[in-house]
Amino acid sequence: MTDGRITTAKLGADGPEVGVQGLGCMGMSFGYGPADADACRATLERALELGVTLYDTADAYGAGENERFLAPFFKAHRDEVVVATKFALSIPPDEPTRRIVRNDPPYIRRAVEASLKRLDVDVIDLCYMHRRDVNVPIEESVGTMADLVREGKVRHLGLSEVTAGELRAAHAVHPIAAVQSEWSLFSRDIEAQVVPAVRELGAALVAYSPLGRGFLTGSFARAEELPADDFRRQQPRFTGQNATANVTLLELIRSVAKAHDATLGQIALAWVHRRAEVHGLPVVPIPGTRKPSRVEENTAASGIELTDEQLELLDGIAAQVTGNRHADMAFVSAGRE
Repeated sequence: MTDGRITTAKLGADGPEVGVQGLGCMGMSFGYGPADADACRATLERALELGVTLYDTADAYGAGENERFLAPFFKAHRDEVVVATKFALSIPPDEPTRRIVRNDPPYIRRAVEASLKRLDVDVIDLCYMHRRDVNVPIEESVGTMADLVREGKVRHLGLSEVTAGELRAAHAVHPIAAVQSEWSLFSRDIEAQVVPAVRELGAALVAYSPLGRGFLTGSFARAEELPADDFRRQQPRFTGQNATANVTLLELIRSVAKAHDATLGQIALAWVHRRAEVHGLPVVPIPGTRKPSRVEENTAASGIELTDEQLELLDGIAAQVTGNRHADMAFVSAGRE
């Protein structure tokens, strides 16, 4: 890094060049309890100063509220940022906490048009299919996404939580710039099949929840400590005996952090950044935060060099984690591989 700014990585063979660490914006409007809007705006600005250019949102985050919140920032910095959003999680008007996965072409078109309006942009830089509806052929869904590229409404395509087979089928229809999946010291299931497929096809891996939804930072030890509306209360590995067992694994991370005079979160992020070298593909983690100080902490992690001995120590953590990373594993790639 130079002057605190992070380096860059390319999303796919023909995709955009972005900061090697992005920013997950979901928590600014949804999922983690009330947010301070002014602090969130300051976080966005500070991230850009530090070289963060990939900003990740979705139409399902707060039923469109996250996209609306980000719109003024994007408008002020349109030529400096890469706007990434997602479709596929339909929210029934009478059941605001429910999500229905939809990949059918008419829905895709409506969802993308609605996102363009909420984001107040002419084109979405990176448009992801958020989740997979196995009842709709992925070739059909990606074909519609490709049409949106040809129409100038989307620049690059992404997929989230797809299997290796689904990725290959999609890529045969249109190049996929990025695959977004959970990847962290606690969640490594994608390494078996998805990561090799991403590398084979020349795409990038955008790692969401690289901090284990905050658990790897030590900010909470069990879901019961969190606000009643925090969605992490529904995650199996953060509840009951799973949480009790998993929190002990932080001691291994803490020992490495002490050697680098770093935080737990910085070591967790440094490990994800190292995956690019280990697996031979671009890796861009998108940790979420609502505080400028946390952005500074997180981006600094990209400059931490873990030793081979430290990597070996951290390598066994995932195998000891108890509890699934999602309540319904069919919702993510590992449940369908």
